[in-house]
Amino acid sequence: MPTDACRLIRKMRGGAQAHLLQAADGHAYVVKFVNNPQHRRILVNEWISSVFLNYLGIAAPASSIVRLPQQFIDANPEVHLQLGNSHQTPGAGWHFGSRFPGDPSSVVVYDFLPDSILDQLANLPDFLGALAFDKWMGNADSRQAIFFRARLKEWIPGSDAHALKMGFVAHMIDNGFVFGGPHWQFTESAIQGLYFRPSVYAQVRGLADFEPWLTRIVNFPEEVVDQAVKAIPPAWLDGDEGALDVLLARLLKRRARVPDLIEASRLGKVNPFPRWR
Repeated sequence: MPTDACRLIRKMRGGAQAHLLQAADGHAYVVKFVNNPQHRRILVNEWISSVFLNYLGIAAPASSIVRLPQQFIDANPEVHLQLGNSHQTPGAGWHFGSRFPGDPSSVVVYDFLPDSILDQLANLPDFLGALAFDKWMGNADSRQAIFFRARLKEWIPGSDAHALKMGFVAHMIDNGFVFGGPHWQFTESAIQGLYFRPSVYAQVRGLADFEPWLTRIVNFPEEVVDQAVKAIPPAWLDGDEGALDVLLARLLKRRARVPDLIEASRLGKVNPFPRWR
């Protein structure tokens, strides 16, 4: 459900110049604004990705449409975008929010783990699901992820771990460059969508290791696509409705190609799947 921003926590790194905001629903969100430097289509890409990742069962932050009331903007002049030597204020209205995994004052989030810890990640196979997703969606960026330590029962669906057992969990983030970012096109390369740490793919022996996500993508329901589109605020599209319809029709046709796109990753300069024979 949509929620209102009520407090600035801090600005975030990255080209979209997102801000971490406390919202009225009690959660904190990394918020990307409609007028971000990368393009308003980035918000559409993020929203659709969030809905799809949730359906596919790939670990990713919950998302929400976050409203910036004019009163909040007036009271927080430090909430702005830096464009060259000038500042630009985000407009009042609806923006995209990716939920922070807990209270930012107590939960530490990492964007890097040493291999010794990464190899013990509670949901390491989700990187395989994410690669299948990125190949399908034409992610022009490398795979981005964050890591945090938490009780596994609270974050890993169906976990048989002891209720109090702690471990590191990964969330797949920053999906603004699916569909080629603002270009809304599908580009393909062997390295597309790969995570920069090869150890996450060390156990891959074949396409069977990409299940159940591969089957879920090949049989992805059109109604899930329709539901995602219906929830997009009109200001994020601003005349791009027809272009989005064409893009998503092409996306649905790509479903059957995902196994081949994954196999093509082996043809790059470095094979990310050394155990695949």
